[in-house]
Amino acid sequence: MDCGCVNTGISIYFQCRILAAKNNAHLKSRESAAEYFGISVSSLANYERGITVPPLDLIMMMADVYGAPQLKNRYCLEQCPLGKQQPVSAEIKTLEAVTVGIIAKLDGKEIEEMRRELLKIAEDGEISPDEEEDFTAVSKELDKLAVSISELRLIKERLIKNGGDTHGF
Repeated sequence: MDCGCVNTGISIYFQCRILAAKNNAHLKSRESAAEYFGISVSSLANYERGITVPPLDLIMMMADVYGAPQLKNRYCLEQCPLGKQQPVSAEIKTLEAVTVGIIAKLDGKEIEEMRRELLKIAEDGEISPDEEEDFTAVSKELDKLAVSISELRLIKERLIKNGGDTHGF
């Protein structure tokens, strides 16, 4: 089970606030949440309705206060020109699912094959035209592993925020 804040038709900022309100009375109403963050109620309403995107500093605060680190990654994936190009995840999956995914990607034969391919490509210090396809294939596989690692990092952030409690995943 994840934390419940997912990309649906309902704004993820609204979902995360409502879930966090179970443990923080300041977040129960839009008015008190806006006051808590030091912003106007209409600004928070616009963020929660998906009309405008919160500024990065507010997303950082929301992620921390809501216990929803995936808000930071979602911002990077959807808003930041640099982040859009990075292999990260904005979803918190179960620890079991992420672990199985990582272990599957670390299959001994596949890793050994990628290692050999990278060494072959890198031995002359250049990527020749006939090596480009193999290099791209290896890079794609490593990007998949990087996404799984970012999912594990999100879980770690949630665990630290919740004092090691895995309930709510």
